[in-house]
Amino acid sequence: MTAVEQYARARVVTEDDHQDEHCGVPVVLRYDPQDDPGAVRMALPGLPERTFSRSLLEQGLRAPTGTGEVRVWPCGRVQAVVEFHSPRGVSVVQFETKTLLRFLRRTYAAAAATAMAHH
Repeated sequence: MTAVEQYARARVVTEDDHQDEHCGVPVVLRYDPQDDPGAVRMALPGLPERTFSRSLLEQGLRAPTGTGEVRVWPCGRVQAVVEFHSPRGVSVVQFETKTLLRFLRRTYAAAAATAMAHH
């Protein structure tokens, strides 16, 4: 099985930010090259799972990118922000950049393994 599932902790930034700085929420990052080799999925507690372009996530770690429902940008040197827009409002989720980089590396390894299996 070449699908990637990675559990991470992230911080949801809200308008009325009374949360403890170190309080994180569990996030599940998923990638299945057989389902859609160009997409990643992200699930946060209480929100519908979002599917978006893997290249959007990768580019957003270097420079602000994205339009519409998902936007990604670097935040300082060690963090990145993923912003989800929906009719109910905006969710801003802050990750450690290294967590997202590790996930991306695993997705490329999975995609390569899937490609090798089909040859």
